[in-house]
Amino acid sequence: MENLLGLLRVHIQRGVNLAVRDMRSSDPYVVVKMGKQKLKTRVVKRNVNPEWDERLTLSVADANLPIMVSVYDKDTFSFDDKMGDAEFEIGSFIKALKMRLEGLTDGTIIARVQPSRENCLAEDSCIIWSKGKLVQNMVLRLRNVECGEVELQLQWIDVPSSRGL
Repeated sequence: MENLLGLLRVHIQRGVNLAVRDMRSSDPYVVVKMGKQKLKTRVVKRNVNPEWDERLTLSVADANLPIMVSVYDKDTFSFDDKMGDAEFEIGSFIKALKMRLEGLTDGTIIARVQPSRENCLAEDSCIIWSKGKLVQNMVLRLRNVECGEVELQLQWIDVPSSRGL
């Protein structure tokens, strides 16, 4: 992939108050899509507040492409039920990365992205300096469903052979 900018690690942390799709609970998993890439977490059985704690890595060639997060309920004998979706963009995160920051105190807030009609943020999303790297924490409110949020964190990985930012 000669147009590679770098890698985006998406740490899917947890789901909060997800919709019930089976009798009393759900068996949720997350699918992350960017362009033609599609990655998914493991299924957490019978839990509407699952802890995935999984790191998925996307190859980024176009930083303007939105990232789609969808949550599904795993079913054995029928199609998996959709439990909502959310979309976010990484423009603010890329802009902060291009500042080439170094040597900041752990926890320094570089930028803050406000929830709006154009994004699926449930609360302010902070881009912070953590352990010598920039990370962005997000709480996404799921759409097309009665309730549910997904908490995740973004981290950039430079690839020596890529064209970089």
